[in-house]
Amino acid sequence: MLQRLATLFADAKDLNLHRVQNDSLIIEVAYIASLCDESKVSDFILVPFMKQEHPFENIIKYDPSYKCIDDPAKWADTLLRGFALIKLKDTVYMLDVARIIRNQSPQTQVETAILGPQIALSEDLIDSLNIIRSRYPTPELAVEEKTAGTMSHTRVLLVYDKRRVDPNVLTNVRKKLQTIQIDFLQAPGQLEKALTKKRNLFPTMMISERADRVCSCLQRGKIILIMQGSMFAIILPATFYDFMHAVDDDYDAFWMTRVLIVLRYFAVILTITMPALYISVVSYNPELFRVQLAFSILGSRSAVPYPSFVEVIVMLFMIESLNEASLRLPKYIGSTATTVGGLILGQAAQQAGLVSSIMIIVTSVVAIANFIVPVNNMSSAIRFLKYPLIVPAIFFGITGVAVGIFTCLAYLTDLRSFGKPYFRYIGRTKPHFGDIGQVNEK
Repeated sequence: MLQRLATLFADAKDLNLHRVQNDSLIIEVAYIASLCDESKVSDFILVPFMKQEHPFENIIKYDPSYKCIDDPAKWADTLLRGFALIKLKDTVYMLDVARIIRNQSPQTQVETAILGPQIALSEDLIDSLNIIRSRYPTPELAVEEKTAGTMSHTRVLLVYDKRRVDPNVLTNVRKKLQTIQIDFLQAPGQLEKALTKKRNLFPTMMISERADRVCSCLQRGKIILIMQGSMFAIILPATFYDFMHAVDDDYDAFWMTRVLIVLRYFAVILTITMPALYISVVSYNPELFRVQLAFSILGSRSAVPYPSFVEVIVMLFMIESLNEASLRLPKYIGSTATTVGGLILGQAAQQAGLVSSIMIIVTSVVAIANFIVPVNNMSSAIRFLKYPLIVPAIFFGITGVAVGIFTCLAYLTDLRSFGKPYFRYIGRTKPHFGDIGQVNEK
């Protein structure tokens, strides 16, 4: 075994190969030092082997941590996953001795909540599973382990409630996980793209770091995918309402949460339609406004030398650049730089006559309304959707905007998330699937 592994890892300086003898008994030990905790190798392999109190053969035979590996072709992959190989009397065993770098008490950073738990999932699978099981203590919680990535061999856990999950969705997810063709899998976003063969405009899977959201979705019959090396989980199937639901909605007062939900939907309508409506009303349909407001808009645009759609495109380009800069800059200077940049650019553009003051108000409302969406990947999709509506507004005015909105609604109505309609319901339901897999939904 040692000779074969030395040939396979000829240039790997961190490969440790040991041949240890105790009286007449000899074992061969192989592990990669950079991936393994050498204290575990000493405590569970070397020290028990050198002691005479308990025969090492009995330890390996009766301890379930030591697993036999018969296929020599799997030795390399086993070592690269943090296992140690032990050869004893022509039989090779493997033992998990991986050195895991963990986040101690990871805190939520992307999805904030005022009253909810502040502990996020971990980048280690065992820790993430511990957090989920401690919050969802039921024997019906099933966990399946898969690997994805032809070179990375990333471990992926499939977590679901056996009594509540839809068996058809579960079968569909299992098939798609088996057909993933990707070399390196390092983030849930890559897994989401691999599972979604169609290039949908809207996300059909939710990515979340919050353990309370994950447990709430498990209770509603959804499937959770967590992967090694990432503190984000994939929740599927996902509907449009799921993306508009914040975790604080479960903790605040009933009527307050309903008002906030209405506010989010109203904000989505504003951020999608306001640029297109501005173009259509200013250029084609000023009669929709009262005379005083129409004169006010006309007066603010009197110094602007180009059509309204150019004005909208320029301002949207500026606000998108500021959004992107706020993400890429270091967090200590990102918010300050983008705030100062937005104020200076908006004021200078208005004084120079490049844009109207009304357009600055519209752009600010669009940007603020887009940030109200609680889930980031849905916020990005909604942020993009306003651009296709600008095109019909340029040529057809308010009629083009109406047709564009109808087309968007028809697309969302036809969209499916693992067989489930995207607009399946408005309020949340709690489906329960019996032992024979019958769905009890209204």
